[in-house]
Amino acid sequence: MVFRYQFQQMPNGIAISRNTRSRQPYKVFSHPSSGHRNLTLATTVPHAFSLSGSGAGAQYSSAGELVDTGRNERKKRIAGVDQDELLDPKQLADPDSCFCEFQGVEIHHKLYEPESRSSDNSLYGQHEAQTPSLELGLPMILLHGFGASVFSWNKVMKRLASLTGSKVLAFDRPAFGLTSRHNTFETQSSDAIPLNPYSMAFSVLATLYFIDFLAAQKAILVGHSAGSLVAVEAYFEAPERIAALILVAPAILAPRAIPKVVDTKGDGSDSNDQGKPQFKLFKILHKFIKYVTQSIIQMMKRMVDMLNSLYKKALLSVLRSAFAVMLVRMIIKKFGVAAVRTAWYDSKQVDEHIIDGYTKPLRTKGWDKALVEFTAAMLVKGESETKPPLSKRLHEISCPVLIVTGNADRIVPSWNAERLSRAIPHSKLEVIKNCGHLPHEEKVDEFVRVVEKFLQRAFGGLEEPSLQAVT
Repeated sequence: MVFRYQFQQMPNGIAISRNTRSRQPYKVFSHPSSGHRNLTLATTVPHAFSLSGSGAGAQYSSAGELVDTGRNERKKRIAGVDQDELLDPKQLADPDSCFCEFQGVEIHHKLYEPESRSSDNSLYGQHEAQTPSLELGLPMILLHGFGASVFSWNKVMKRLASLTGSKVLAFDRPAFGLTSRHNTFETQSSDAIPLNPYSMAFSVLATLYFIDFLAAQKAILVGHSAGSLVAVEAYFEAPERIAALILVAPAILAPRAIPKVVDTKGDGSDSNDQGKPQFKLFKILHKFIKYVTQSIIQMMKRMVDMLNSLYKKALLSVLRSAFAVMLVRMIIKKFGVAAVRTAWYDSKQVDEHIIDGYTKPLRTKGWDKALVEFTAAMLVKGESETKPPLSKRLHEISCPVLIVTGNADRIVPSWNAERLSRAIPHSKLEVIKNCGHLPHEEKVDEFVRVVEKFLQRAFGGLEEPSLQAVT
């Protein structure tokens, strides 16, 4: 059937028409020169065709529906990143990117060595170049936080290498940055990856691996936010390999009370009363009650373990579903960029370069599933029955510790850092004013300065107050 339409050109570039045979109401068309490129017309023609003939975005659908191709394109973007053509992480590597294999995972990392003083002048300016290198002979390993990557250390890596006179290395933990992604739900029975790459244990072992990678006996660990947790766990795994800890905006829940030493030399009983019949009867009753109590506790513990196991299985089944992946994508799309801006005290400093750096990993294949698996590994991790919780072991840390926080941190409040400094013996706390959750990005000069003071104090014999406020 042939349809005849009358076209009338409007001043705004829109053409309207009607069927001269059926006298149907006027229909709106988009003229190619009008700029209305994403509006299409519903029609009864049983096939789809392009109004402009050039694929400009105006198309008829075979179902006779109005199709907004621009909206479809927007749906494929998350945090401003096109999700149509995801790439292998190595295809997104920077010129100074490096990769190495550990436990079946290709770990992305960057390594900086101290440069000559002449090159320092051009990199940092005259003031920084005049700062003498400490020549510690101790490399630094930088551990990023949740949602971050090696990119977050870009502003300080060369500065720290120049300051310490040693190598500085930062690597992307699995699920973040450009480190390879693995689907542990599909390969959990395989021997190819013996350890869950998204677990805390893997991050700890990877940290210790890089100390060997740098051919060092010891290293200084610098952890930011959740990376601080990895640094502390690495210390407890191998304290003899950790020379010092620098915890930046540490996402470690500090205990409310500091553990106290309890005197257990005596049991408080009077030896003169032990021979009395009343005392013997009391002792028998005490043992009986203790035995019954322990039996009840053991029974309750088995019930809790069973329920906990069922809970973990149920949680894993949910996290393995497509719903969890969809939820993660929705959260990143809605709050990803906003979270980056919230992390800064002055969000106006967050430019396109910073946003691109944080969202670049969203261009890698499998980023969403990896993030789900990382979350699953964190939620269902089992606490060791032979070790007390981390909060009860903080007082056992004996190496030099620096804690750096911003006074306006909206993600991990500075009061938690202050409480943490009281829980770790002889630790030093530095509070940087007008700073948010990212001191090493937002206040680079101040951050390097407090690190320098700490290293001089720890390895150069200088005495400093334990609490500083840096402007």
